[in-house]
Amino acid sequence: MVRRRVGTSLYAGFLFTVLGLVSWASGQPFVFPSLGPSAFILAFDRRGERTRIYRIVGGHLIGGVVGLAAYLLLANGVTITTTPGAFSPDGLRLAASGVISIVLTSWGMIATDTNHAPACATTLIVSLGLLSTPVQVAIIVVSVVVLVEVHQLVLVLFDRLVS
Repeated sequence: MVRRRVGTSLYAGFLFTVLGLVSWASGQPFVFPSLGPSAFILAFDRRGERTRIYRIVGGHLIGGVVGLAAYLLLANGVTITTTPGAFSPDGLRLAASGVISIVLTSWGMIATDTNHAPACATTLIVSLGLLSTPVQVAIIVVSVVVLVEVHQLVLVLFDRLVS
């Protein structure tokens, strides 16, 4: 049990370190909050159904695109970096953007069998104006692809070492 806890923790940290280095070297947001839970899922359930590449990448892709659409349609130019005042129009726009993005992301993931809970955090990151440009959404998707590809490479290398 202790070995699994340590192994999972260190492996999640390794996966996140790769993206941290990419982020540091590029000066771009290749590290963002919803990537942490994705790294944990990959580390904890390394070969399980929840770690299917299409689910992780597809879920985050849907979350990013839907979040961007909701943001651009409802809250363009507003961010939640400060708390909007009570009953402010900007607060209402952000709340509506967040709600719509969660509803449509959930629907999209269920419809495409790309259920990945951390993607709901991605859609909020985008729809609330934190990473809400097309370039930033593309970086989110590339980050997720790098994460799952590094994970796949580790599995292949591990299988070669064991066999």
